[in-house]
Amino acid sequence: MKFGVLLRCQFLRDEDPVRCLEDAWRMTRQADALGFDSIAKGNHYGYSDLLDFNQMPVLARMAVEAPRARLLTGVVLLSLHKPLDIAEQLATLDVISNGRLIFGCALGYRQAEFDGFGTGQRDRVPRLEENLLVIKRLWTEARVHHDGTHFKLEGVTPGVLPVQRPHPPIWMGANADPAIRRAARLADCWYMPAHNKVQTLLRQLDVYRRELDHCGKPMPEELPMRREVFVAPTRREAIERSREALANKYRSYHRWGQDKPMPAGDNDLGQSVDALMADRFILGSPAEVTEQILAICRPTGVNHLVISTHNPGMDVQVAMDSMQLFAEEVMPAVRAGL
Repeated sequence: MKFGVLLRCQFLRDEDPVRCLEDAWRMTRQADALGFDSIAKGNHYGYSDLLDFNQMPVLARMAVEAPRARLLTGVVLLSLHKPLDIAEQLATLDVISNGRLIFGCALGYRQAEFDGFGTGQRDRVPRLEENLLVIKRLWTEARVHHDGTHFKLEGVTPGVLPVQRPHPPIWMGANADPAIRRAARLADCWYMPAHNKVQTLLRQLDVYRRELDHCGKPMPEELPMRREVFVAPTRREAIERSREALANKYRSYHRWGQDKPMPAGDNDLGQSVDALMADRFILGSPAEVTEQILAICRPTGVNHLVISTHNPGMDVQVAMDSMQLFAEEVMPAVRAGL
């Protein structure tokens, strides 16, 4: 059983960006020292209400601050980008980290991002599929000739190749059933989302398995999931310390339309934080958090849990205290219970 931590590196808009990044490096060093197996950084563009930092340079610095843990792009919004650029950026990260990169990717959903990159929601699926195909070819072929709908390359050889051969593992994030089938076809594994209820994920695992069978592919050795997690000495303290930041974060998700691609009946992130806590967040004492994780991992087979603890507006030391308690008490207890 492996454990990762998503360091969003998102802060309130009026905070000092230099100090915020120093806090991010503190969390990175702590995560590596505590024995987390992976450290993730996501990416969105054009926030008006949050301070956020670009994924690739942050991960490059994290590779130095955390010399042991794997590094996860969690996730690259692949439908926005061009394949040669992303292939070389990711290969560079894999070299900087000496082969520790995990390539996480997904479609994206915010209209502001599609507008900002001059692409459209209508084309996002074919762009992602063609983009990923070309990236794989750039990493595995000497010269790439590609005449596609969205991208054209004439005998291109990338300037750098990843250390991992044939390429870093590819995790594809997906909320909706069609996207889960796409992950089965195109990626090394489905990166299970933080937002869907556990019962929804259990049903969707059947969707994933059936598509793998249809493609003649086995279940992946690594099955990752992300979840919002906060641990404190008592459940009451865990809720008190995380409630406001989680409520603000999920109001933002709802405003941005994160719940639109989620399955019917499980697509309202605008409900109260108490309702969201019931079957989406993992909160409590070390013993309670351990049991909640075991209740997810046993029926799903998840064996790489990526937790997210810090949200904008939360004191960084509060998040670091939760990370330490999780690493020291929850991680060994979960491993012993599986």
